Amino acid sequence: MATREPLSSERIIAAAAGVADRGGLTAVSMRSVGRALSVEAMSLYHHVDGKESLLDGLADWVFAQIVLPRESDPWREGMELRARSAREVLAAHPWALGLIESRSAPGPALLRHHDAVIGCLHRGGFPLLLASQAFSVIDAYVSGFVLTEQSLPFDAAGVENAGDFARRVAPALAGYPHLAALVGALTSDREYVYADEFEVGLGMILDQLAHRLASS
Repeated sequence: MATREPLSSERIIAAAAGVADRGGLTAVSMRSVGRALSVEAMSLYHHVDGKESLLDGLADWVFAQIVLPRESDPWREGMELRARSAREVLAAHPWALGLIESRSAPGPALLRHHDAVIGCLHRGGFPLLLASQAFSVIDAYVSGFVLTEQSLPFDAAGVENAGDFARRVAPALAGYPHLAALVGALTSDREYVYADEFEVGLGMILDQLAHRLASS
């Protein structure tokens, strides 16, 4: 008879992530996670205090998935690495962005994450206040990009691509010449993929941060 792997908080949080991936954050409960682990929900309470603790752990799990800058990384390379990884993690788990914004109890992975980012910027010459501001701006960009990406009315890999969408909405844009011109420029001679804009925007932010650093 195979020996069942013992329960642990790590196994429980990983199972909760799987439940959220399959059914969204509203599907996560002590009972549903117990089912995913083939145990009674009461067994989880030996490792997790309850649903709120489970959600706190799940939010910290998200931060643990993000690749952090190494101590040897120059600040710009470190920020690129971390921003790209954060976007990939948040895109892979659509429930994650709303969850991490809603929790107020920081876990060890979140604290390690923030310490690593500030440390990378500070080693790169950023005064602590400017490092904090840079961190905030980059995070706002990553979060906003992921949120927009998740709510786009088209999918270049799906049923309707950007060109199809542009043609469909063209009549509605007839009275908005600047917007119509932009949509046309983006879609007329190429396959527009919104994801490609991530690197462009990130580069613009990092260029400005380099300028601010040079003048600080």
